[in-house]
Amino acid sequence: MRKVQRKSVKARTLSPLKKALTGIEGLDTVTDGGFPRGRATLICGGPGCGKTLFGLQFIINGIALGEPGVVISFEETADDLTKNVASLGVDLDKLVRSKKLAIDHVHIDRSEILETGGFDLAGLFVRIAQAVSSVGAKRILLDTVEVLFSGFSNQGLLRAELERLFRWLKDHGLTAVITGERGEAALTRHGLEEYISDCVLSLDHRVTDQVTTRRVRVVKYRGSTHGTNEYPFLIGERGISVLPITGVGLDYQVSESRVRTGAPALDEMLGGKGYFRGSSVLISGTAGTGKSSLAASFAVATCARGEKCLYFALEEPATQVVRNMKSIGLDLQPLVDQGLLSIVAARPTLVGLEQHLVAMHVAVERVKPKALVVDPISSLVSGGNAHEVKSMLVRLFDYLKRKGITGLFTYLSAARGLEETDLDVSSLTDSWIELRDVDRSGERNRALYILKSRGMAHSNQVRELLITNHGLELVDAVVGPQGVIVGSARVAQLAEDQRAARNRQQSAALRQRELERKRRVVNAQIEALRAELSASEEELRREVDDSEREDSAAREQQLRMRQTKLGARRPSNGKP
Repeated sequence: MRKVQRKSVKARTLSPLKKALTGIEGLDTVTDGGFPRGRATLICGGPGCGKTLFGLQFIINGIALGEPGVVISFEETADDLTKNVASLGVDLDKLVRSKKLAIDHVHIDRSEILETGGFDLAGLFVRIAQAVSSVGAKRILLDTVEVLFSGFSNQGLLRAELERLFRWLKDHGLTAVITGERGEAALTRHGLEEYISDCVLSLDHRVTDQVTTRRVRVVKYRGSTHGTNEYPFLIGERGISVLPITGVGLDYQVSESRVRTGAPALDEMLGGKGYFRGSSVLISGTAGTGKSSLAASFAVATCARGEKCLYFALEEPATQVVRNMKSIGLDLQPLVDQGLLSIVAARPTLVGLEQHLVAMHVAVERVKPKALVVDPISSLVSGGNAHEVKSMLVRLFDYLKRKGITGLFTYLSAARGLEETDLDVSSLTDSWIELRDVDRSGERNRALYILKSRGMAHSNQVRELLITNHGLELVDAVVGPQGVIVGSARVAQLAEDQRAARNRQQSAALRQRELERKRRVVNAQIEALRAELSASEEELRREVDDSEREDSAAREQQLRMRQTKLGARRPSNGKP
């Protein structure tokens, strides 16, 4: 039989795709490390969605990483670009003077373009090459590529020239970002750029219920894994921030340590130690029951430990929060001045839910708090429907837990909806405290109880919550014939209980005195009986002694008589 020899195939070592960090917060996570190095990335979208800013921030952040850049603009002049990004605290002129950035505005007048014969980009390549060599650029931004081919309808020519442009950039080792306008039936106006590019980002600026939200999605990324969801992004004072929290999982670590609630009596109800660090806490209740007061007390307790707290006020300005808390003995202003407490006030309808989420994310990364308060989350419903709000809060909860941040959230309950929330997030929280009004005897008072607190022993009692000028107090439950009693009825019941207790004490003291008297009488009787018994015993003893003496005398007399009789019988000679 012929022997078959197998040739060993040497396994090839696959080198991962090299990437260039964008420096845009969150985007490097979505793209698994940044844009493809030495290749072209297309950023497309409608007007106002942030295409140019994405490209400029990629170039600016690259300079900070030691990679000079070039900006080729077909629409805006260098002066316009400089003014546009000045609001972000970036001085493009300074970067140009330091030979780290080159900006070239290529003006193309569509009226002067005539589609005849061939189309040559040689002149553009010369200008790009000159700008690249002047600063030794590693990155380049082309904004906006459609302007190059405006007025041309030959699709074959367009594709050929686009491929030529992309190939030229790749041959020169440039990591390129190219911006493009959204088309009617495609991602771009010509519908060709997305097929030629190695990485494609689609930006969206949508309006829902008169509230706008910006989102980014990685449409494709050749040779690399990437996030495929839509991610909200925020254009803020520090530039663009992307929040890739839709991919957050449940693999975060949990803590066994505890943090104080700010109300000592509530700590006792939670096993004497307070909340778990890094847990989520929900405080729900009707209007005026003390939700914000409990939230502020927790914030003060956090700052008292020397830890930072971030407080999101969704219905009141920061100054009003500070003023209101003074009435219960909580002075927040010194904590704000020391930088321990940061209060961020924003109406829920100001931006969309995702924008709120991104803003919270950015604030957390800036402040780096150990605790976060959102007061109240129920107002977020005005910025979207209940399902969208729940989705947002789920991602916020997971984000905070991954960061190990203790989150406290207040919720305004309807009177009919006690022990439930319209957002259906109660099952997601680790601890749930319910506050409610108790309307009895012409008074409205506050009651507190713990519906649940996972992983710890906690009280099942209903306590009355008192909001005083020196803080919050929880008084022990008073139970009457009609259940838990609060307010003046509780005070009256306590007075009645104290009076009854005094009566019982007085009655007990009276019975004790009567018992002592009886004890003394009985003891006297016992002593008398003992004396009588002793006298009887003494008399009996004397009688016994007398009887014994009489018996002894009788025996002696009998003995003498016998001796006398024996002496009379003896003979005179003395012999027997």
